[in-house]
Amino acid sequence: MKPSLLVFDLDGTLIDSERDLINAVNAALTHLGREELHDDLVRSYVGDGAPVLMRRALGEEASEAEQQQALTYFLAHYREHMLENTTLYPGVRETLDEFRARGIPMAVLTNKPVRFSRDIVKGLGLGGHFFQVYGGNSFEQKKPHRVGIDRLLEESGAERAGAWMIGDSSTDILTAHNAGIRAAGVTYGFKPESLAEAHPDLLVESFAELPARLLG
Repeated sequence: MKPSLLVFDLDGTLIDSERDLINAVNAALTHLGREELHDDLVRSYVGDGAPVLMRRALGEEASEAEQQQALTYFLAHYREHMLENTTLYPGVRETLDEFRARGIPMAVLTNKPVRFSRDIVKGLGLGGHFFQVYGGNSFEQKKPHRVGIDRLLEESGAERAGAWMIGDSSTDILTAHNAGIRAAGVTYGFKPESLAEAHPDLLVESFAELPARLLG
């Protein structure tokens, strides 16, 4: 069955944004007089939006004022540097080209702020591939809430039974399950260890595997 809609996570799925995110987190910590965190630890904090990322980086003892100061600095730093090291994962552009040639509607649903997400998609030359890009502040609820999927299904007119969410973490798989669509996990991203517990319908080791697995 040809997919009716493909919804992609961004960080860890389409783009390798690890270095720029880590740099921005540590820049904010340094600004507040804190010690920098190890790359692996910052990576484990990514995926639930910028406020949660900075709250985790600061620790539970941080005050609300300190959290807001850190978040403001993080966002300003990231906005200026978010395309310095960020790249597409291997096979992403070619695979999206193939899906587009097949006439399959595609969209991005991420917990990253929507303005940053759209600028990154455009900056990496993928603006013409997606009919919509939604971020963590596009709706009142972030993933794994189903609201983003429901909106994309409504906008595209796609049948729910043929829709897929593709992502690198349990958050993406749960988003799909909550919305009643199928889910594919990519094992090269930020949180591959979380995928098994969420029971995706499909697992792939590289993005380039998706056409053969989804189109048959």
